[in-house]
Amino acid sequence: MATEFKLPEVGEGIDSGTVVSVLVSVGDRVEIDEPVIELETDKAVVEVPSDVAGVVESIEVEEGQEIDIGSVVLKVAEGEGEAAAEPEAEPEAGAAEEAEAEKAEGAEAGAEPREAKAPEREEAKEAKEAKEAAPPAGAARAEAPAEGETPPGLIPAAPSVRRLARELGVDLQAVQGSGILGRISAEDVRAFAEGETPRPAAAAEAPKRAAAPAAQPLPDFSQWGETERVAMSGIRKATVRTMANAWSTVPMVTHFDKADATEFEALRQRFKPEAEKIGAKLTPTAMLIKVVAAALRKFPDFNASIDTETQEIVYKKYVNVGVAVDTDHGLLVPVVKDADRKNMLELAAELGELAEKARNRKLSPDEMQGGNFSVSNLGGIGGTGFTPIVAPPDVAILGVSRGGMEPVWDADDEVFVPRMTMPLSVTYDHRLIDGASAARFLRWVCRAIEEPFLMSLEG
Repeated sequence: MATEFKLPEVGEGIDSGTVVSVLVSVGDRVEIDEPVIELETDKAVVEVPSDVAGVVESIEVEEGQEIDIGSVVLKVAEGEGEAAAEPEAEPEAGAAEEAEAEKAEGAEAGAEPREAKAPEREEAKEAKEAKEAAPPAGAARAEAPAEGETPPGLIPAAPSVRRLARELGVDLQAVQGSGILGRISAEDVRAFAEGETPRPAAAAEAPKRAAAPAAQPLPDFSQWGETERVAMSGIRKATVRTMANAWSTVPMVTHFDKADATEFEALRQRFKPEAEKIGAKLTPTAMLIKVVAAALRKFPDFNASIDTETQEIVYKKYVNVGVAVDTDHGLLVPVVKDADRKNMLELAAELGELAEKARNRKLSPDEMQGGNFSVSNLGGIGGTGFTPIVAPPDVAILGVSRGGMEPVWDADDEVFVPRMTMPLSVTYDHRLIDGASAARFLRWVCRAIEEPFLMSLEG
């Protein structure tokens, strides 16, 4: 009897993806945790490992196909691995019919099937108990969950979250998720383990918003000349959604300033060889991450998020900084975690690795999540200033434009002197940050660039 491997959860808020490549062929033997396909999601290209072991009997997807979570990827003949170690008893005719109906409903809804075999015995046991506790087929249909609710027995959590729950000894059935449709995050699991009460899922309690105005239909462009239509990549689709949501929900204001980066650039040139010794590149962006991390500690409002459902401000005790990376596939924002705890050489090395992964589409979902504040540096391309967009739940983003030598008035000697300047801008969510606060924040960043010792003195 063949066992189906269905597409599992691959990241927070990811419901589908496009198959980039199939890594196995019919007749191959696959083991648990062996990658079987590469999937392009909204965020990156990820390898999806199998949670069943055996010989591949059929492959149900093809390259370029868009598939939902819960879709059958391949079927394997039962092997001797852990996935087939505990065969279940043959169900009665009525129960088998009910199981098939539930299985079809689960696949259609994009949910993880209850009977899907997991690499760990704990998940297999959990699935078996959930199946045994299922109501009769008629009752199940009569008490179907309302739209937007999670079907009973299904746990909306990514594999990494499930693994964390097992490590902490947390029963996911008892955890109330704070994400969309009650999705359980790693933070929810840690909070539960520490005895905190998670707040209800925001999406379940959110009041309905007015529908956005419908987009105007496009004209027939071909009447004026030749055209070509190209499908959006997953990254571009995500950008469209994120930017449209940000623009429609966040009242944004941008403040501009200019830093004297003469000493900043001199320090960078002086210590570049030290970075090269460890295989890193000491870029202005790597140094700016350190400056920003210190600024976020001094100005906690910029390291916060707004919870409109509970009317609370969430202040984060950690400092994670996202960095916009320009790639051939679109804009990606990997996140440097705990940036305030790392020195500039460590930041330079990590940033280089993340940027390389971004360009090669090898970033994992975890490497693109958890950011509190972002830096977008267009100085290497050009421009004298721009207004970056705040992507919620962040409340601010720093823009860096192209610097250059400018004559600056020296009041002491009453003469113009050549100085390297760096144009900066900070876009902020005006619901939380006032204009004066933004001006103070950016001026402090400028002073830290102009006088690097300031970070040690005040940071």
